[in-house]
This record gives sequence, structure tokens and C-alpha cells, in this order.
Amino acid sequence: MDELPTGSTGSSRSIGRTVVAVLVLAVAAWLLFKFVIGIVAFLAGILAIVVAVVAVVWALRVLF
Repeated sequence: MDELPTGSTGSSRSIGRTVVAVLVLAVAAWLLFKFVIGIVAFLAGILAIVVAVVAVVWALRVLF
């Protein structure tokens, strides 16, 4: 009496849920990837600024 209906209704629902789950996973992975790339780019920018300041200080000390 509580058996699942046979036919395409059960499998199409399962396929639909799988497709939605894959899409949600793909979007979440893409957003996480963009977030990590943003953090890496931010840290690289900070590092470049620090290196530039150190280079200017070093050059001024050598010249004067």
C-alpha cells in the first residue's frame, strides 16, 4: 500500500533532483573558487605594496 509508484514519475523526479543538486554544487564551487581567488589576489597586492615600499627605502638608503 505504501509502495513507490512505478514508472517514469519516480525516476524523473530523482533525475531532476540530481540535476538540481549538481547545479547547486557547481554554483557553490564556482563562488568558493572566486572567493579564494579574490583573497589570494588581495594578499598578492598587499605583498606587492610592501615589497615596493621596502625597495624605495632600500634605494634611498643606498643613494643618500
